[in-house]
Amino acid sequence: MVAAMARNHSIVRSLLQAGADPNLGDEFASVYETAKEKNMHSLEDLPHPGADPLQVNDMGHKPEDYAREGELKKMLKEWKTKFQVEQKRRDLEERRRFPLEQRLKEHIVGQEGAIATVAAAIRRKENGWYDEEHPLVFLFLGSSGIGKTELAKQTARYLHKDVKKGFIRLDMSEFQEKHEVAKFIGSPPGYVGHEEGGQLTKKLKECPNAVVLFDEVDKAHPDVLTIMLQLFDEGRLTDGKGKTIECKDAIFIMTCNAGSDEIAQHALQLRQEAQEMNRHRLAENLDDIQIKEKITISKQFKENVIRPILKAHFRRDEFLGRINEIVYFLPFCRSELSQLVSKELNMWAKKAKQRHDITLLWDCEVMDVLTEG
Repeated sequence: MVAAMARNHSIVRSLLQAGADPNLGDEFASVYETAKEKNMHSLEDLPHPGADPLQVNDMGHKPEDYAREGELKKMLKEWKTKFQVEQKRRDLEERRRFPLEQRLKEHIVGQEGAIATVAAAIRRKENGWYDEEHPLVFLFLGSSGIGKTELAKQTARYLHKDVKKGFIRLDMSEFQEKHEVAKFIGSPPGYVGHEEGGQLTKKLKECPNAVVLFDEVDKAHPDVLTIMLQLFDEGRLTDGKGKTIECKDAIFIMTCNAGSDEIAQHALQLRQEAQEMNRHRLAENLDDIQIKEKITISKQFKENVIRPILKAHFRRDEFLGRINEIVYFLPFCRSELSQLVSKELNMWAKKAKQRHDITLLWDCEVMDVLTEG
């Protein structure tokens, strides 16, 4: 019967030739008919294999939304509560076995200081050690192409699995003019685009606890920064239609190139000092082979060099005051560049094998040339 309904004619012919009875019914019964026959509710067995009562359909509705008041509604609510408790327990166990730092390092080369800072802040939030009245706000500083955007993406992936709505990315270079503020939160009544809503408000409505990336925030118009200050300070945003979106559980990440040259120069100096120190340590103790090149941005550099640059650029202390963590991304050292080259070559080797059945091989000299750039 199934083969006939699916119009698989060759399978039907094969079954008939093998002696299948064309007059025999399939004895198929729906879940509702079986439940009625056994005097039980058709949903009672679903919680046991771990069916998710929080799943939404294409319309964005959960099973609970379709249930009438009464025994069924009560059962779905109890099921949802038990599922959430069990889900939290499983997530906690998974975090213990596979910490965030370890997950991030699988996708990001270097930037151990940045990874540690972000992971610590996320862990505090997960364990309840954060201000519930304000969203978590990061400012990522450093040159382009060293992992700022990727770290934001991987943080969203950790928090929201593979849910696309859980990561919102806005290119702030699109909001350089005063009139482009309307694209951010939506046009007021009477203006073109009023019904469409803003790019940010529309997406935050769909996922109020999303990870939001404001890419190259240093290019945004000052009026956009005013809206962002309200967002960071109050944890909510009013769109062009006058509707308020609560987003205190969201995580906001800004990337900025201001001070990137100073950070790169300071990191280079620190790296040279670390290498010199390692040489002295190695000369004094030849058995010490576990020496690592680990550098940390000094507090003095942050306060005396970077802070004035940020103040001059954003022109308001209250905006900087709402940032929970300023995260520094350092230029790659030679070993990290070598890891990046190896990762890229392996990716292309895999594609060459899959698409063209070509095996790519390379020696150390190729790695050295590519690493040197």
